[in-house]
Amino acid sequence: MKQRGRYPNEFKLEAVRLLNEGGKPASEIAMQLDVKRTLLYRWRDQLNKNGSESFKGPGRPKADQMGELSRLRQELKTVTEERDVLKKAVAYFARDLR
Repeated sequence: MKQRGRYPNEFKLEAVRLLNEGGKPASEIAMQLDVKRTLLYRWRDQLNKNGSESFKGPGRPKADQMGELSRLRQELKTVTEERDVLKKAVAYFARDLR
């Protein structure tokens, strides 16, 4: 099984430029660059949508980072629920003091 390729930003920009020139069909450009045709279209759409901010950053977080992210989200949810309960308790006891 072929592993997913990582392509430099310059490569992606050049591929989109070739696609936009329209001199060759997308399938021919894809064969020359050894990428899937749909990937060329995805890069083009991403560039059109995000402009110069396209192809920045490392991409999707790694599995260990995703695990930590989900753990932190769960912890935030728990702490938020505890805070809400404490707010209600304070309001209840403050009402009795009046």
